[in-house]
Amino acid sequence: MSSQSSHSDKILVVDDSPDNVFLIKTILEEEGYTVTTAENGACALAKIAEATFDLILLDLMMPGMDGYEVTKQIRENQSLPFIPILLITAHDSPNVAQGLDLGADDFIRKPVTVDELLARVRSLLRLKHSIDERDEIARQREDFVSRLTHDLRTPLVAAERMLTLLSEGALGSLSPPMQEVITIMGRSNTNLLAMVNTLLEVYRFEAGRKTLAFQPVNLGQLLKEVADELTPLAEPKGLAINLDLGEDSTNSTVMGDRLELHRLFTNLIGNAIKFTDKGSVDIHLIAPTTADDHINIKVADTGPGIPPEEQATLFERFRQGSHKRSGSGLGLYLSRRIVEAHKGTIEVNSEVGKGSVFIVCLPVKQ
Repeated sequence: MSSQSSHSDKILVVDDSPDNVFLIKTILEEEGYTVTTAENGACALAKIAEATFDLILLDLMMPGMDGYEVTKQIRENQSLPFIPILLITAHDSPNVAQGLDLGADDFIRKPVTVDELLARVRSLLRLKHSIDERDEIARQREDFVSRLTHDLRTPLVAAERMLTLLSEGALGSLSPPMQEVITIMGRSNTNLLAMVNTLLEVYRFEAGRKTLAFQPVNLGQLLKEVADELTPLAEPKGLAINLDLGEDSTNSTVMGDRLELHRLFTNLIGNAIKFTDKGSVDIHLIAPTTADDHINIKVADTGPGIPPEEQATLFERFRQGSHKRSGSGLGLYLSRRIVEAHKGTIEVNSEVGKGSVFIVCLPVKQ
């Protein structure tokens, strides 16, 4: 009995034997599947590039490009959706383990029997439909969150402007208690707007809708700018922000998106200030040597430190620390995505009670 979705399933049969192709094509078409054939590996890859398929039946041993190479190229092509691969192999052929290791999902030996062939086809198509459904749900969720966060920004920005006008007395003088209330409301609204902006940026990265504008960026100038902007947050705590740009800060230019790098270091330095009650926040820029083509930026604080069990998942999405001032759990995840988009790395070294050091390593050239 054919599956309910068989009439819409498209199957590519790849085999250099016309007899095998005819047999398998006949069996599958009788079940209502739409079958396309290819006589060799190169032809199969060309057809995969032109059309979408729900399943590939692939002969393992073919002249020229064998099934191993076809499987390898399909799995290495990140632009392709997931397509199950069923290897077809002769009883006396080499072990199929290599094909499975390269990304094939199942295999069947020649001569094929109708019942076994259809059972394996139905099994892999169920897998395909399940993964497609999961991916569609994920896309819908990401689109919903992206639209929601985008729509939330409009009233939050309007509220922020109105609260600023009230605080500045543009709509009349305020009593001290009212001024205090407006200040608290403004601070809360600003925090909420920052969280919405972060969430929106995260989903732009994850949905592949983030476009970076690469240009030469002087990290020394950028770090000084961020440090100056965040100094007012450190002053009430009596924290010192120490900026060490090295002896030659002119040799600190990378190719990057300046806005995203500004967001990255604002997050890291802002976190250091947020979680440090006394001591200092030290920012070190280590320019590349003649033997190195990477720039290292270290943001060190004298805060409470991060337990080892939390460090392992610190840069994952929605991973909040146990600290009472932990936020949404998205800031460091977004930081990692920004660094990776610049082909760099980010890591943390921390010891409870002795502070933390976040290290960003960026290539000088992309």
